[in-house]
Amino acid sequence: MMEFGLARVLHVLGVVLWIGGVAMVTTVILPAVRRVATPEERVQLFERIEHRFAWQARVTTLVTGLSGFYLVHLMNAWERFHQLAYWWMHTMVLVWVLFTVMLFVLEPLVLRRLFMRTAVRQPERVFTLMQRMHWVLLTLSLLTAAGAVAGSHGWLWL
Repeated sequence: MMEFGLARVLHVLGVVLWIGGVAMVTTVILPAVRRVATPEERVQLFERIEHRFAWQARVTTLVTGLSGFYLVHLMNAWERFHQLAYWWMHTMVLVWVLFTVMLFVLEPLVLRRLFMRTAVRQPERVFTLMQRMHWVLLTLSLLTAAGAVAGSHGWLWL
């Protein structure tokens, strides 16, 4: 079934690029920005750097979501969403929804302006909040990926 294989390849590559990018931003870029910039410069420097990653994140998030839903459709696996043993499928959808809303709605329409406005008054607080948000999202993403790999290979904990 060639379309299944292609959908799975696109899904895995999308996850690797998307969550790998989040890991790079969280574990490398944010700490580096904290070390090289003053509190007043941090948010602006981070915005300039992350702006280049934003389109990659948007595209890979869409590819991952579309291919994931297509895989569920091909496998007719909708009933898994009614079973707690497949908790990782629920978290995949949750992580995808969180990132999709963040990347396509909140960040461009609300957060960017709010962070930039607040950064003028409280730059350290805004940067620390951004770091914490990235760590929470990365941790949730990695737990989901681990659960998905284990679960898709038959290791169902419940």
